Amino acid sequence: MDGLIAEIRKTPPITKFLCGSSLVVTLSVLTGVASPYSVFFTRDMVFEKFEIWRLWTSFFLGSGGINYVFELGMLYQASNVLEYSVFYRRSADFAWQLLFACGSIISLTRPLKSSFFSRPLLICLTYISASLAPPGAQSNLMGSITYPAKNMPYLMLGLDLLMGGTSAAAESVVGALVGHLWWWGVWGSGEDAGGRGYLDEMGRAPGWFKGLIGEREGRDALQLARERGARQDPLQSPLSGTATTSIARGSGSGYNWGSGRRLGSRAV
Repeated sequence: MDGLIAEIRKTPPITKFLCGSSLVVTLSVLTGVASPYSVFFTRDMVFEKFEIWRLWTSFFLGSGGINYVFELGMLYQASNVLEYSVFYRRSADFAWQLLFACGSIISLTRPLKSSFFSRPLLICLTYISASLAPPGAQSNLMGSITYPAKNMPYLMLGLDLLMGGTSAAAESVVGALVGHLWWWGVWGSGEDAGGRGYLDEMGRAPGWFKGLIGEREGRDALQLARERGARQDPLQSPLSGTATTSIARGSGSGYNWGSGRRLGSRAV
């Protein structure tokens, strides 16, 4: 138990929020504490009856069963890699940009009449992680087929098409599109200017939002998490090194970027 508590304490704050939200919403529905009808997104319920919580719960209802274990592991891995690397000591910026990404997912899935957005969010975060992976990073499928880590989101899209049909694939495409726009706006469009994209400034959280997250100059929320038990060298980036990823819809084990610290295992 002490080991589990230590692992939770050293998890960066936004990753902790995402995984905790997923556990709360999914377990509440699976155990019958909450009805699935009370957590899905519907425009009328949100904007006419002001059931604002649906904007949150609709992003975190997992599939249930053993598949959910892999989904949760993948959510943890994708978010943790980002928050310990490109968003190191910038957890508020990560949360701020996530808000824009989630709003974009809701808007772009309207023609699809989607009610749940956990899969597009997962694809979006995975797309960002893969796009920022170091050159030459490799992933593998079920421990046998090796391919470039940057191709991982496209493999996930193909698996969603095979396993869930065109409707599931369409939602995943939206997640990949939002992930691409996120990457291009903050990083990809500014490669000639030190890797800062045209929307980098917009992606910087305002002071009042940093206050909500708990960040302040010189000692932000992620630093506080590290002070409570993180063991990784702050100069080490999880995105340095090679990647080994196992991906299958509902099976497999995760990837590990960087030789200094094992970030966990995951699968889709």
